[in-house]
Amino acid sequence: MSLFSIFNVAGSGMAAQSLRLNTVASNLANAESVSATPEGAYRAREPLFAAVHGQQAAGESRDAVASKGVQVLGITESQAAIAQRYEPGNPLANADGYVYASNVNPVDELVNMISASRSYQNNVEVMNSAKQLMLKTLTLGQ
Repeated sequence: MSLFSIFNVAGSGMAAQSLRLNTVASNLANAESVSATPEGAYRAREPLFAAVHGQQAAGESRDAVASKGVQVLGITESQAAIAQRYEPGNPLANADGYVYASNVNPVDELVNMISASRSYQNNVEVMNSAKQLMLKTLTLGQ
């Protein structure tokens, strides 16, 4: 793996974690939303990622696989149950007085936010380390 490809891998990781942070923000913003029907209730969204692997470089062992980064496969909706609450005074309540709340778990979302933030920071550190290595390499001949 060349030193330049490190920037591509870390950059794709940063983009993936940024998307993850955006979905967490969307989920937290809609955590307390309600709907008149179970189908209309907000469902937590979760990004789906996959590692992208490249071709084996010449001279590398057969077990070595060059990593190309992270690919976003899409965003899925959680299939967790939708909560039903009795709130007859709510303007969105159905004829029986029930509203349907989102299936967002704020604690899980905060854990996802911390994890995504730390992963993003780790990718920034990888890029900074690679930059420092390149700068040191350039000054070796002086």
